Amino acid sequence: MSVKALARGLGGEWLLAVSVATCIAFALRGEALLSRLSEPFWLALIFAWLFGVILASALAVVRHADRVAEVLGEPYGTLVLTLAVTGIEVMSISAVMLHGENNPTLVRDTLFSIVMIILGGVVGSALLLGGFRHREQHYNLQGANAYLGVIIPLAILTLTLANFTTSTPGPTLSFAQQMFLMVVSCGLYVAFLAVQTGRHRGYFTEGDEPVSHGHGATPSLAWHALLLIAYILPLVFLAEELARPIDYLIETMRWPAALGGVIIAMLVATPEAIGAIRAATANHLQRSINISLGSVLSTTGLTVPAMLAVSHLTDHEIHFGLNGANDVILILTLAVSVVTFASGRTNVLQGAVHVILFAAFLMLIVQD
Repeated sequence: MSVKALARGLGGEWLLAVSVATCIAFALRGEALLSRLSEPFWLALIFAWLFGVILASALAVVRHADRVAEVLGEPYGTLVLTLAVTGIEVMSISAVMLHGENNPTLVRDTLFSIVMIILGGVVGSALLLGGFRHREQHYNLQGANAYLGVIIPLAILTLTLANFTTSTPGPTLSFAQQMFLMVVSCGLYVAFLAVQTGRHRGYFTEGDEPVSHGHGATPSLAWHALLLIAYILPLVFLAEELARPIDYLIETMRWPAALGGVIIAMLVATPEAIGAIRAATANHLQRSINISLGSVLSTTGLTVPAMLAVSHLTDHEIHFGLNGANDVILILTLAVSVVTFASGRTNVLQGAVHVILFAAFLMLIVQD
């Protein structure tokens, strides 16, 4: 890439400058900026500032991951996207978990929120809008079944099993059970990757020419990979700063403890939600499924082991088991997902059902 092209490329990445400037501002004046959280207007301003910059940076990560996808093709492009978003997820959860009072349910709340946002809201919106625009959409049945075949056992083992074990009190797992969950999660994810990128790669492709998103000439793979990393790095610091107003809302203002998990889930799910819905409305349902179900799979297969490792290294206890009402809505959503992706084609009715399940999840946050 020439110097002129490099300058032109950097000129379009003004958001990176905003992200770096925000990091500098909080590094130099963080204590002063965060010392007035007791003032409602100032609390809202700081929260909106940090949340907005983190979300915009996450969207930029997705944008560059999408360019990588154009070069690599499916399913490797989607894999880059899910791994990048998983990194953001782990960093955000760790920052909030390690800051302030111990919140043992944060990991559980975040994982559950991501599963419901993606399988309920994102899948529902994608199928609803895609079906409304294209009547009936088709996808590779084997690919969707492969995703769900791994997602369902990992979700149940992670979010339900702890309610029924007796070796430890409360919705917790013993050390041996946690090690088993780590090994199983990593093992199943690796096995899935072997299927997705190996002999059964065709399960996860649309079977037509690579999709062009109309961006014109695409710079090199290395350029977009470099910018992807450049946007992720400031998120490590900004996620830790965002933990301060979140902790204030939960610990001082006594907002629901699940709020932290929902906020993190929104940051993680929004970029992929946009990508999945855009793909579905463009009649590329297979890519939409790859993004949506791939996000849930990476959450259960990679985030869970990572957070268990962080828990042991920092001596922070994690509660995994959901309460009764959330247990029911999780199992119902997984069951409906099996029915939805059982025929190789979708329509607006299936999208409407998933949206209703997402509405039930929101209702339970307010009134459980």
